[in-house]
Amino acid sequence: MYDRILVPTDGSDGTRGAVEHAIDLATTHDAALHTIYVVDTNVGTDASVPGTLGVLEQAGEAAIDEVIQQAKAAGVDTIEGVLAQGAPHQAILAYVDEHDIDLVVMGTHGRTGLDRYLLGSVTEKVVRLSDAPVLTVHLPVEPSTESS
Repeated sequence: MYDRILVPTDGSDGTRGAVEHAIDLATTHDAALHTIYVVDTNVGTDASVPGTLGVLEQAGEAAIDEVIQQAKAAGVDTIEGVLAQGAPHQAILAYVDEHDIDLVVMGTHGRTGLDRYLLGSVTEKVVRLSDAPVLTVHLPVEPSTESS
């Protein structure tokens, strides 16, 4: 059913559920697993500050390596990882098209209202614009930092 599965990662603990689902599906369907980390060069990246891009790329390589190691440990035979730059949703969609991806597995925080409007959602944009099916995995709620 699925030959090529893509799981974008941002290296956070929150994406762990999506990565686990993607690895499980790749194992079940004997599919190739692809992972992508996108350095968002459109927001908050000041290339004029020496080393900024390098630090972000190192974080991306570490996130990709973590997914690859988890997939290898689970017995996934074919694993590809790539570091990209640009607007995350655009880079993910381009990868889907270029590699004929059958399924994208992404985490979502499930934000609503003003939070969703202000923060935007890479996952939502991919869901709306992807020609491939997108499986969303609800990410765990982050603990509140407010005192009760």
